[in-house]
Amino acid sequence: MSGGSLAPANARGLARGAFRQWAELGVAGADLLGERLAGDALVVVSELVTNAVVHTGTDVELACRLEPDNGSLVVEVSDRHPARPSVGAGESHEYGGGLRLVAGLAESWGVTYRGGARTVWARLGGEDGGCDPDTALDACALFGHETARADRDGDWLGRGALSFLAEASDLLAGQLDEDLVAALTGQLIVPRLADWCAIWLEDEATGRGWSEGGGAPGPRLGRVWHGCEDRTEELRRALEKEPPRPPDGLRSGPVGHPWPAAALAPGAPYGSALAYRLIAGGRPLGTLVIGRAGILRFPDEITGLVEDLARRVALAIGAARQYARQATISAVLQRGLLPGAVAQIPGVRSALVYEPLDKGGPSGDFYDLFPAGDGRWCFAVGDVQGKGPEAAVVIGLARPWLRLLAREGYRVADVLDRLNQLLLDDATETADAAARALVGPALPGDGPQTRFLSLLFGELVPFDGGVRCTLASAGHPLPLLLGPDGGVRTVARPQTLLGVVEDETYTSQTFALRPGDSLLCVTDGVTERRDGSRQFDDGDGLATALAGCAGLDAELIAERIRRLVHDFGVQPPEDDLALLVLQAERPRT
Repeated sequence: MSGGSLAPANARGLARGAFRQWAELGVAGADLLGERLAGDALVVVSELVTNAVVHTGTDVELACRLEPDNGSLVVEVSDRHPARPSVGAGESHEYGGGLRLVAGLAESWGVTYRGGARTVWARLGGEDGGCDPDTALDACALFGHETARADRDGDWLGRGALSFLAEASDLLAGQLDEDLVAALTGQLIVPRLADWCAIWLEDEATGRGWSEGGGAPGPRLGRVWHGCEDRTEELRRALEKEPPRPPDGLRSGPVGHPWPAAALAPGAPYGSALAYRLIAGGRPLGTLVIGRAGILRFPDEITGLVEDLARRVALAIGAARQYARQATISAVLQRGLLPGAVAQIPGVRSALVYEPLDKGGPSGDFYDLFPAGDGRWCFAVGDVQGKGPEAAVVIGLARPWLRLLAREGYRVADVLDRLNQLLLDDATETADAAARALVGPALPGDGPQTRFLSLLFGELVPFDGGVRCTLASAGHPLPLLLGPDGGVRTVARPQTLLGVVEDETYTSQTFALRPGDSLLCVTDGVTERRDGSRQFDDGDGLATALAGCAGLDAELIAERIRRLVHDFGVQPPEDDLALLVLQAERPRT
């Protein structure tokens, strides 16, 4: 099964189905699989799968088998990451609570390695005397008898409560979607702490909060979990009819919630349900409701533990929403910082590849290709130091200024001189501060943000027999010119980054793009693409790759370079990627 956040719940469902099927088929030893053994087995399955997901991230395999000779049940969970060590039951590592709980429930457990896989196994002993399998194996009643469960509560709370919170914090902190946070919360709570749980989410953006008036829409019921998946939808319908009504104020402690007897009867005609307000940063984000059948009140130890968990859930939901807001801002900024269309140049074919890395905010890479008047066209490929709103400020300054200066008739080198001075100007601190406001207050020790920019800027002027190209590179990977015969050479010289040295004077180079010539401009996401300690451009790797593109049109050159960059490493690229191909067209015959 997939090693994602749904793996523990899927594994419990598979185990329940296996137990029920064994009983129906009269498998040898099924009569010895009593209520407590089945319940403990589900806890062990959940813990072992969770452990595999947290520590390896690979797909996991679950196997359960009966040993009829001694009435034992063996649970095995395998992953595909044998080189990564498991956390032992006796270790103090914060993630070791799951295996400590397994060690307490199992007669024995261990780890085996075979064929590139690691298997963590646990052997659980049968109960004395056995019981009727049709009663013992009812998956929806595994946790219905509170006496046995109270014993398990005491054992588990004494051994694993703190470790459970540590594991929960780690799992929740890794989620960047509030619905995934809600789903993971259900898996953490059921069946360890409750028979079922539900999470309502309040929408801050639209103001969908709790209100007594029936006019405004209330929070949405995000997730519902039940120890028996067959009852989940019926429970959801019942809870939607009677949502929790938190008291006034921002109190996160538990308050009573009506027991949904209609959805749970006859197996659970009564029980206890509690509602916890999810609050983070002084803002209500939703409500968590838990329920357990067959009791009049939850043990104080459980209510306290769930209250601690609810605080972590609220923080995770708040972080996920903050991430979503920043992602939306980044997407809007990204769209606004790039040209709506790329200009068409007479006698020149162009091809563009632009792949911003989808994390950390707006990309630091940008491009432009625009008419500058008087039969001139200009192009730019740039890379700002860093990402996010700070990078967006630099791009927001650079791209309009490039267009303005070029259309005012400034030469290529003069454009870079003036843009360099602009980036060093103290007046841009105001724009910098506005960008930083998007990501929160400055931290102690934060100073003015640097605005380094590497840029390749050029001008194209078509003429009979080709295109005159004038360009300058400021701290940028040098452009490469591919001839029809497969020869490759650089056509610029290295110069200082923009925004570093005041009063720097830049120079440009001019050459002719003859029919069939192709100019390749890239960012360092291409040249510095890594595979271990190697980079794509080691040993003139980019020039070699471009030489192999002789005879191809601009679009095919761009696609081949893109594919070679992606195929260079085993892992996906870790930087933004942009490349521009400009090709002088051959005369039509």
